[in-house]
Order: sequence, then C-alpha cells, then structure tokens
Amino acid sequence: MLPPRSVPSERAPGVPEPEELWEAEMERLRCSGAPVRGLPYAMMDKRLIWQLREPAGVQTLRWQRWQRRRQTVERRLREAAQRLARGLGLWEAALYEIGGLFGTGIRSYFTFLRFLLLLNLLSLLLTASFVLLPLAWLRPPDPGPALNLTLQCPGSRQSQPGVLRFHNQLWHVLTGRAFTNTYLFYGAYRVGPESSSAYSIRLAYLFSPLACLLLCFCGTLRRMVKGLPQKTLLGQGYQAPLSAKVFSSWDFCIRVQEAAIIKKHEISNEFKVELEEGRRFQLMQQQTRAQRACHLLSYLRVNILIGLLVVGAISAIFWATKYSQDNKEESLFLLLQYLPPGVIALVNFLGPLLFTFLIQLENYPPNTEVNLTLMWCVVLKLASLGMFSFSLGQTILCIGRDKTSCESYGYNACDYQCWENSVGEELYKLSIFNFLLTVAFAFLVTLPRRLLVDRLSGRFWAWLEREEFLVPKNVLDIVAGQTVTWMGLFYCPLLPLLNSVFLFLTFYIKKYTLLKNSRASSRPFRASSSTFFFQLVLLLGLLLAAVPLGYVVSSIHSSWDCGLFTNYSAPWQVVPELVALGLPPIGQRALHYLGSHAFSFPLLIMLSLVLTVCISQTQANARAIHRLRKQLVWQVQEKWHLVEDLSRLLPEPGPRDSPGPKSPASQASRPRSFCPGFPCPGSPGPRAPPPGPSVVDAAGLRSTCPGPHGTPASARRFRFPSVAEL
Repeated sequence: MLPPRSVPSERAPGVPEPEELWEAEMERLRCSGAPVRGLPYAMMDKRLIWQLREPAGVQTLRWQRWQRRRQTVERRLREAAQRLARGLGLWEAALYEIGGLFGTGIRSYFTFLRFLLLLNLLSLLLTASFVLLPLAWLRPPDPGPALNLTLQCPGSRQSQPGVLRFHNQLWHVLTGRAFTNTYLFYGAYRVGPESSSAYSIRLAYLFSPLACLLLCFCGTLRRMVKGLPQKTLLGQGYQAPLSAKVFSSWDFCIRVQEAAIIKKHEISNEFKVELEEGRRFQLMQQQTRAQRACHLLSYLRVNILIGLLVVGAISAIFWATKYSQDNKEESLFLLLQYLPPGVIALVNFLGPLLFTFLIQLENYPPNTEVNLTLMWCVVLKLASLGMFSFSLGQTILCIGRDKTSCESYGYNACDYQCWENSVGEELYKLSIFNFLLTVAFAFLVTLPRRLLVDRLSGRFWAWLEREEFLVPKNVLDIVAGQTVTWMGLFYCPLLPLLNSVFLFLTFYIKKYTLLKNSRASSRPFRASSSTFFFQLVLLLGLLLAAVPLGYVVSSIHSSWDCGLFTNYSAPWQVVPELVALGLPPIGQRALHYLGSHAFSFPLLIMLSLVLTVCISQTQANARAIHRLRKQLVWQVQEKWHLVEDLSRLLPEPGPRDSPGPKSPASQASRPRSFCPGFPCPGSPGPRAPPPGPSVVDAAGLRSTCPGPHGTPASARRFRFPSVAEL
C-alpha cells in the first residue's frame, strides 16, 4: 500500500521523513506517463494514482474518453481472441500429453508437423483464392482446339503397350493418370488470350507458387529466429538453477489425476535433461588434450564413413532413375516407373538407421547426437531429391545430354508431349509413396514388433525390445514430403491439399506409434536446441524446391499442346506481355529501369549500408547485454555481502538472551563490518579496513572507510554504468 507507515521519530540527520518520501513518490507517479495497468501496485493504489492524474477540476475531452474506451475494448477483444485461439488450437491437448509423458524433445517433432500443416493450408488458400475461384467465377473463354503438331520422332516410343493393356483403376489413382484432366495437374488449366479478360489467370498461376514459397520462407524464418533473442540474452552456457525447478515447477491449479501424472512426468523429464547436461559438461571439463585429440579423430572417422555412404546412395538413385527411363517400352514398365521412388525410400530408410548407429558409437551428448544425425540425414534426403530432379531434367528437358531430340520444341516432345504433367505425376507418385511407407512401417513393422516383444519371452526379444522413436528420422521424413510438395507447386497446384491430408493422418499415426508401439529415447534432449535446426533443414528444402522452379519458369519452353503457356517460349514471358498491354509508356519505362543494372548497383550499395548498420547495431546490443549480465552478477554478489555483514552484526541467539538492553561488553564483542556491501567488482570478499575514523552511513552500519570529502565508502563502493556507457 502506498500510504505512509508509522516509524520511530529518531532519525539520522539528512534522512528524509516518510511523509516526504510518500509525497515525492505520489508526485512522481502523477507526473509519470507510464500506464497505470503496468505499475506494480495493488488495485486500490492504482485507483488512487488514476484520481491523482485526473483532478476533479479538469474536464477530460470527449475524444480522449472515447479513445481510452476504444483502447480498452480493443485490448479486451485481443485478449479474448488469444484465449479463444489457445482453446481452439489444433492438437493442444495431444501436444500437452506428449510433452508431459515424453519430454519437450519429442513434442517438438509434433509441433513441427503442425507447423507444416499450417503452411500447406496457407498455400492451398492462396492457390484457391487467386486461381481456382477466378476460373470458376469468371469462366474465361475457351482457348480453342489444341495445336495439331506432327512430331518427327525416329524410333518413337510413345506407344506403351503395357500401359494400354492395364485397366486397373487403383493403379491409375496411384500413378496420377486418373486425375490427368482435372485441376490437380497443370495440363487441365486452359484460358483464352490475355486481351479477352480483365483478370489474368496466367499471371495468377505464375505468381501463386512464388508467393507460396515466399510466405513459407517468411513463416519459417520467423519461427527460426523466435528463440534467438532469448539465447543471446541468456548466453551459451546459461543453465536454469535446479532449485527454481524444484520449488516453482508444480502447477497448483491442477485438480485432475491424469493432468497431475502428466505434470509429474514433465518435471521428471526436465530434471533428467538438466542432470544429463550437467554430467556431460563436467566430463568435457575433465578431458585432457590427448583425449580431445582422440575424440576429434573419431569424429572425423565417423563423418568420412557417413560421407562415403551418402555418395553410394546418391549413385544408386541416379542409376535407378536412368534405368527406369531407358526401359520405358519394356513390359515391366508399370513396375519400373516406381523404381526411383522405391530406391529413394530404401535409401532414406536405411541411411538414418546406419547414421544413428555410427554416431551413437561415439557417445556424443544427446543434443549433438540429434543435430549431427539430422545434418547427415538432411544431406542424404536433399541430395536424393536433387539427384531425382536432375534425372528428370536430363530425361525430359535434355539437361546435360545430347539435345538432338529437344532442338525442335525445347524439350523431349517425342516422349513427353505435356512434360509438365509428366513431372507432376512423378512428384505425385513420390508423395503417395512416402505416405504409404509411413503407414506400412507403422502397422506392418512397428506394431508386430511390439506384439512379439510384449508376448514372447527370451533373451533375443529382451534385446530387441520396442522400436525407439527417432526424432531426426521422423523430422526428415516430413521435411522430404514438404520439399516434394514445394517442388510440385507449378506442375501440380493442388498437391498442398494432398500433403495436408497426409500430414493430418501422419500426426495420429505417429501419436499412436509413440504411445502404443514405441519407446522414448533413454537420453532425453532439450527441444530448444533442435527446433532451430529443424527450421534450418526446412529452409534448405525450400531452397532446393525454389531453384529448379525459378529455372523452369524463366528458361524452359512450355508444352505446345497443354496448359496455360502454350504460346510462350517460357512462362515468364507473360509478364512483359501484360506490362505492354496494361501499363502506359511511363510505367513501362519505370519497370524497365527497375530491372536494369542502373538500378541494381545503387540498390546493392544501399542494402550493403543497411546490412552494415544492422550488424553494428547487433554488436552494440551484444556488448550492452554482456555489460548488463555482469551488472546483474555484481548486484547478486553485493546482496550476498550485505547478508554477510548483517549476519556479523546480529548477535548469536542463546538461551540466556533477554529482550532488554545489552551491556557494552557484549556489544564490543561483536565483529564489526568494514566496508559493507560489494567493495569492488571482481574482488573475492570484503577488503581490510584502511586506517581512519569511522563514520556511520545512512543505513546505520558502522564503517571505517570514509570516501573523499567525508562521504562514507558505502555510498561509493559500487556505481552502476550509465546509459551512455552501455
């Protein structure tokens, strides 16, 4: 409470009265512009401050009262919306249960999966809003019959008897041929000339994938840097004290037995992580130089071996894709077309298992083990997808091979008349195959293994035990599926819808596998140390998808008889045409200048200056944070020294102590405090008292260290750095 308290009348000279202090505090609060809501006072005191700021004789303007009411209503609506969003959040209860039972490390995988689902829904919303709805609403004119081109193809392999003789509808669904004439693939989108419609479907179709990639990049980058300020503020070696977790971890609002059990598991997992990290830190501090050198050599040996395995896996994918494309006329074509996805799936299944086995042999810390395994799995996954894309480009677009069959039309028109649909079908099959493998391993491998381990006894089954839930492998599986979805945004615009369904089902499949069929890792790790790496892996997948898409949009000739860009040498050519049709000459010259070198060089210089300023500001903030951290340590040390001084001044309680006045002899026997408080930053303890007369400071403590001009040492023992120094 703010009203003054009654204190003894005897005070040292120069010390203000409590009434004066109270009035000064009231005047400061009345003149302060700080919001009353944020002041650390009780509600009664806040009302008093509110009345002091608005005296009865002053009439508040009407617009000020209206603005204040509006701000209050907006704040309450915002808080209600946040509570509603938290209450209706997707899988909140399931995530809470998983985090409590298995720790935040495994929960981070399911949170990451939910984030990918939201990204896919956002991409689907953009495509539906700017492409599908205008197509259904505007009904653009029919472009007319497709061009009847006579292809001069010696030794043409267009007829595929195996495909024509096969009439299995399920197989057509799995290969995507059942949806060739639907909006799932590029070839079904047809519109008339650009001058016949006010809304350009071609431009919307061209920029929708680019906008999806840009929004996904911004969302991933924002999620990745969310924890960086806290990491910078706390420092690399920061560890929360275990005492804080012991005395403040329990939630006393829990009233349900199930929630209490989950909370106990959560606290137990946090203690396991803290103790494991502390043990690892002590072991690292005790290592000698020879042990560190051996550790480095073993690190290099393991990574070289894993690198050789990755090179062999990429070579297998390349030769499998080449063999599948070179034997298209064979009777086993229907099986050969799934040979590349099968080899990719086999490599991605065996690779993480081998990487995990080799890395666990070196006994790394849990966080290092997860990140290192994830790094090599990233290299394997992205390299396999990159090799698959290169193989398709080599076969369809004649990249890196003889371009005799591509000279007439800019692509291999003899074998792929609508090459965008062919690429879309390959990516569609790869996405379907990945999801089917997830389902198959969950119910045909993990579930039978759990049943056998639980119902059979023996040394072998005890050694086998349940499958461990590997976070790096599961993260890479969904990242690979998301990368395939991003690669197919141009060729298969509705692929995000398919991937959203797969991610939604994958969440429940993985949750069932974790709770019923698998076991958590015996070495728990912290989620914050791997979440950043998860987002970095996702950004690498986004880059892998954006580079081929940019090359195709800007440089590759479109198909002659399907899609929106049949009459364009490249899809990007629709942009100059629309600029010439819709903008005046001044606007055209302005856009031409923005795309020229005369604008690029000043822009590059300006961006360099902005980057330099940002880096300088970041370094200044880091120095300020370092000084503030040291200042916080000094304050804590000063409080401890004050406690020690008070403990020396106070008498030891005894059975014969009385509340009456003490004798001078007993008072003289107490140890005196010299220079109370923290005397100097970095000193181990209180310094010896210099010779000189003792003075009594404002706090009533006796000190023998007077400062210059008679000021006591307690007033000058410590000075906080000013704002200018920070």
